[in-house]
Amino acid sequence: MQEKSNCVVIGVSGGIAAYKALDIISALRKKQIEVNVIMTESATRFVSPLSFQSLSQNMVTVDMFEEPKAWEIQHISLAKKADILLVAPATANIIGKVANGIADDMLSTTIMATKAKVVFAPAMNTNMYENPIVQENIAKLKKYGYEFIEPASGRLACGDEGRGKLADTKYIADKIESMLYEPKDLEGKRVLVTAGPTIAKLDPVRYITNRSTGKMGYAVAEEARDRGAEVILISGPTSLKDPFGIQLIRVDTNEEMLKAVLSNYEDVDIVIKTAAVADYKPKIYSKEKIKKHDEDLMLEFLRDNDILKILGEKKKHQVLVGFAAESHSLLENAEKKLNNKNLDYIVANNIIHTGFASEDNKVSIICKNGDIIDLEPMLKKQVAKNLFDIINKRR
Repeated sequence: MQEKSNCVVIGVSGGIAAYKALDIISALRKKQIEVNVIMTESATRFVSPLSFQSLSQNMVTVDMFEEPKAWEIQHISLAKKADILLVAPATANIIGKVANGIADDMLSTTIMATKAKVVFAPAMNTNMYENPIVQENIAKLKKYGYEFIEPASGRLACGDEGRGKLADTKYIADKIESMLYEPKDLEGKRVLVTAGPTIAKLDPVRYITNRSTGKMGYAVAEEARDRGAEVILISGPTSLKDPFGIQLIRVDTNEEMLKAVLSNYEDVDIVIKTAAVADYKPKIYSKEKIKKHDEDLMLEFLRDNDILKILGEKKKHQVLVGFAAESHSLLENAEKKLNNKNLDYIVANNIIHTGFASEDNKVSIICKNGDIIDLEPMLKKQVAKNLFDIINKRR
């Protein structure tokens, strides 16, 4: 039996940002999410319904009294079909209508009829957005359980500067995908993830680090968020975009990461340490830039904090997961690490197979009881999904 795909009904109201809804539809369709579009009459003045029909691959609804393509009441059928109803852009007009119970067109009527989650992504002139009436309407809708994706600040189409730009379309699509994600089996749990490299400073301009990109850790944090957890992500230096809905703590050094982890350790349920933490640091830090000389430069290093071992010693109720990036004797080295550091699970990562900065990974997950789950090469997001599936089955 084919699994039912998620359905998002997108309501497009009449603002200059209407064209940006095309990007949202495109992004959702790439995620295999079904999209149906309702446009207000004024929205059709900005973008042709045909454009939305082409991208959504569904008929676009505008006129509430148009002869239906099938024997069903259109606003009721769409209201029932929707898993989420997203209004983007949401003008002051549509927000005001819904806040005051007005249902005089297809979009407002469908919003009133649906039991699905309704999400507004406002876009309007900054003076309109900050108008007390609009803010009161937004507050009223939030009180009733409607959700809002806050607008961005910047230069608006009218030339004004301020808050009122439609939020980034990728962010909106990612947010909707996250809301649709199943299972939500981590609701009520707090998850701490470390990601990326740390650096060991030599002088004010030089440091030693490794090639970790942080991609695996960010994928783990996003998976935990999508499954309903409250997530803390402690990240070393990376070029990755800040993930939404996650408390992000940025650090540079081993010492900074240890301090950040310990300050949150008592209050979390699951800790997943994907970070490639520097094991050594220079014995002497030069406060001035080390100058070049004719002779060779000799550096002496000290062992730095073993954060994972410290966490294993302090572990009480937490599920503690480590990562082992190995180039040889993968399972043997990973099993030693799991036992020596009192871990519940360790993810053994074959760096010869995938290397650094890749989008996929080849791992084996080793459990405390000795079970080994070998995974096929897969995207890092899929590795994260499998990891939480295993943790949840064995808790």
